Amino acid sequence: MPDIRTDRLLLRSWRESDLAPWAALNADPVVREHFPDVQTPERSAASAAHFQADLDERGWGWWAVEVVETGTFVGFAGLDPVEDGMPFGGIEAGWRLARPAWGHGYATEAARAVVEFGFDGLDLPEILAVTTVGNVRSQAVMRRLGMTHDPAEDFDDPTVPEGPWRRSVVHRLRREEWLRDGERSRGRS
Repeated sequence: MPDIRTDRLLLRSWRESDLAPWAALNADPVVREHFPDVQTPERSAASAAHFQADLDERGWGWWAVEVVETGTFVGFAGLDPVEDGMPFGGIEAGWRLARPAWGHGYATEAARAVVEFGFDGLDLPEILAVTTVGNVRSQAVMRRLGMTHDPAEDFDDPTVPEGPWRRSVVHRLRREEWLRDGERSRGRS
């Protein structure tokens, strides 16, 4: 399973030392503002074990994110197949960071790295991202990646109970757009 390195971050396998900060992140009601509930330490540990099993099995998934300069675990980012029962399919990019890591551009940096891995390493034709209607921070990351939103695709997430977290938006980025935008940003258009 490949690690992914950016200028400031390392996306890597999960470690035992990640479990306590991962549990704290998932118990933070501000971090979990756009989810129906916070997670117990047991649920957080189970999710980390599941993420690592996926990484071991297929070589990609939800990586632990570490700040290279300090070695500090700050959250996760990665790619995963869309869950069954959703009104669309494909491969989804996602991220979740601890509050102290917010405002440093880490979410965009990690997300950009996983999107690049998805297009260059997995040769995906498209990558999407999903969040609640009210999660403007994640939607801003999606826009910075070059993803677009079609309001006709907004949906009620069938995996979420009734309430403010159910209405969701989909942002999409096609490989051709990513390549074209990459060429433009390198001055080759």
